[in-house]
Amino acid sequence: MKNVRSVRGMNDILPQETPLWQYLEWQVAAVVSSYGYQEIRLPLVEFTDLFHRGIGEVTDIVEKEMYTFPDRNDESLTLRPEGTAGCVRSVCQHNLAASTTKLWYAGPMFRYERPQKGRQRQFHQIGVESFGVASPDMDAELVCMSARLWESLGLTDQVHLQLNSIGDSGSRQRYREALVAYLNDYVDELDEDSQRRLQTNPMRILDSKNQQTQALLDGAPDLRDYLDPESEAHFSRLQEFLTAAGIAFTVNTRLVRGLDYYNRTVFEWVTDALGAQGTICAGGRYDGLVEQLGGKPVPAAGFAMGMERLVLMLQGLGKVSENPAADIYFVAAGADAEVAALRLAESLRTADSKYHIHCNSGGGSFKSQLKKADRSGARLAVILGDNEVEQNTVGLKQMRSAAGDGQQEVISQQALASRIDELLREH
Repeated sequence: MKNVRSVRGMNDILPQETPLWQYLEWQVAAVVSSYGYQEIRLPLVEFTDLFHRGIGEVTDIVEKEMYTFPDRNDESLTLRPEGTAGCVRSVCQHNLAASTTKLWYAGPMFRYERPQKGRQRQFHQIGVESFGVASPDMDAELVCMSARLWESLGLTDQVHLQLNSIGDSGSRQRYREALVAYLNDYVDELDEDSQRRLQTNPMRILDSKNQQTQALLDGAPDLRDYLDPESEAHFSRLQEFLTAAGIAFTVNTRLVRGLDYYNRTVFEWVTDALGAQGTICAGGRYDGLVEQLGGKPVPAAGFAMGMERLVLMLQGLGKVSENPAADIYFVAAGADAEVAALRLAESLRTADSKYHIHCNSGGGSFKSQLKKADRSGARLAVILGDNEVEQNTVGLKQMRSAAGDGQQEVISQQALASRIDELLREH
């Protein structure tokens, strides 16, 4: 029979990898909660119409990348390709935006893309969304919060902020007309995707990765010349806030993002550390989306981070788990010793839950069990045999200490907890 395998682009995160993911999640939770954001947990599946209305019918995500299927009631459902639309749906459904609301979430998203480094069909995002504030100080808070996260992760030197304003709907309409008029003279020189977008979503051409298309855009109209006065003032004030906060940035007038719901501020944190997948965090303002999805008019802004890409960056820095698989490994040979080991391990867990404690299972000689203890990464091995049980003692072996590697001592079982604390603090 054919071996069972995971779906292409939907990968397992194995036990040796999960501590780094947990480290990232803990750092994010600490930073966003310090700014007053609360966690919300959202469904993986939504009605397909939510994404058609929220993301936009002519975006790449809706046109080509969604996992969509009918359920038993013949209603069209979609695995969420991004988090903002579902978060806004929840805010509308539960009337959460009656006052200023700050939310964050984390979890898997799904897009049918060509799998490559940092880009998978099931990928994981952390999203941060704020509702109820229209002024640029909220945009600044989101950028400052993401900058503080890079600092906590040790990534500040590897990322750079790009900013733009795409104005209000009138600004974008005027600019689209000017851009289409310019590009119509070069249709045959555009790449295939840009030729298609010229008729459906021309501003997305600004984000083309095709070098020939980018060269053509050098002579295109500048979006800044079409901004409405209110958007200009909003963007100017945002830059003033960020400068005061000491956050360096570049204004990139071709930055438009790939989702139709954005207005005014858009931003991306980019890196050179991941090759082609240079964007690790992106977001902006989407003041019309709540009303577009059936709620009362509420301004909103947010961002999302790709967890796979952040994990790759942390691995590139040599970041390893600060949370070892085992601190203490119990080695026990003999029926009475196995019972005593279980009792002692449980008493340690009751006294102090901060240690990771493994008990050997399945028997084996002292030698084979000590090999398992070594492979587990444990710093201490607690050793029990018939003699130790009779004498109410244990052997305590230091497995990792440079000063005492391999050193073993015999202590009373009553002294085990305090001696473990002494030794692990020394490490």
